[in-house]
Amino acid sequence: MTFTDQLWAETASLQTQIQRMPFNAELTTGTLPHETFQGYIIQDAHYLEGFARALSLAAARAPDADTIAQLAGSAGGAVAVERQLHSDYMARFGVSPESFAATPKSQACDHYVNFLLKSCALDPFPVAVTALLPCFWVYREVGKLIHDRAVPDHPYRAWIDTYAGEAFSASVDRMLDLTNRLAAKADGNMQAQMRATFERSSWHEWHFWDSAYRRAGWRTA
Repeated sequence: MTFTDQLWAETASLQTQIQRMPFNAELTTGTLPHETFQGYIIQDAHYLEGFARALSLAAARAPDADTIAQLAGSAGGAVAVERQLHSDYMARFGVSPESFAATPKSQACDHYVNFLLKSCALDPFPVAVTALLPCFWVYREVGKLIHDRAVPDHPYRAWIDTYAGEAFSASVDRMLDLTNRLAAKADGNMQAQMRATFERSSWHEWHFWDSAYRRAGWRTA
């Protein structure tokens, strides 16, 4: 069993909860309310900008050129998806530029981004990489599950196909391989930090979708 296999096994209950939570269950059947999906893709665009920044921070701290190229390439990919949201998906799903500009980050989005930025700036490099891993891995598993079950004329098919494609899957495999290589060189204390960070980052994935389903913004009281 690889280190990442262990990470998934140790968070199996949370991963199952993510796959079965109302947002993803209704996204699978195509019954997720249009307004809920609109709010979600707005927050996803905000998140992807922060995620790209976190990847860039991690790339700057990478120990070798190949890892720099991998993480910087993933940062570029995140920006490309964010731009696609603006140029294609938002128009397709009825989100105007004015509506996006007027909608700030939700609490869940802001907290997740800040968690990643802090980890990628301050935590040991193996821990930073592990913090980034759930956004790759969890999205692929959820995307594959939804893609396999969704009907051909699914209203959110365009978005679903983004996370079920071979290119995205290959980027996930590279991230898994990097995490395993870093874990193999890490001592017990470092591996423990990586495990804790993976669980916390996976929880942020759950919280992001849960917040989108509840259409939660930023509570001041």
